[in-house]
Amino acid sequence: HLNLLGKREKAIYGTKSLTVINKDITGLAKKLAIDVKIVQRNSEGDILDIIQKADYDALIINPAAFTHTSIAIRDAIAGVDKPAIEVHLSNIHTREEFRRTSYIAGVAVGQISGFGAFSYLLALHAAKNILSKK
Repeated sequence: HLNLLGKREKAIYGTKSLTVINKDITGLAKKLAIDVKIVQRNSEGDILDIIQKADYDALIINPAAFTHTSIAIRDAIAGVDKPAIEVHLSNIHTREEFRRTSYIAGVAVGQISGFGAFSYLLALHAAKNILSKK
């Protein structure tokens, strides 16, 4: 439901729309000399296809509610040889009990959560750092 950012549960997810967040991401990526491809899907199957295609050097993923339910996304990330960074706008560890478990964390190089839209920018810096070491 990331396509509803700025409209839904603003107290939790903030007031920035996905369009504005994506502009912030592309702006920082340009400064960091990183090529980014931004994709948003609501369907688990579509997300799996994107992960498995693996036409990227690093994956920054906000699996949203799939974080807590999708072994399939976890397995897709584990099945490709690419570093993955898990991102959440809210701090999932301070929310409802069911949100505190991430199936993704075990196959990600790291998790960034709780910094709102800035979480994505932190993830870009992390990706740049990871890729510079390869």
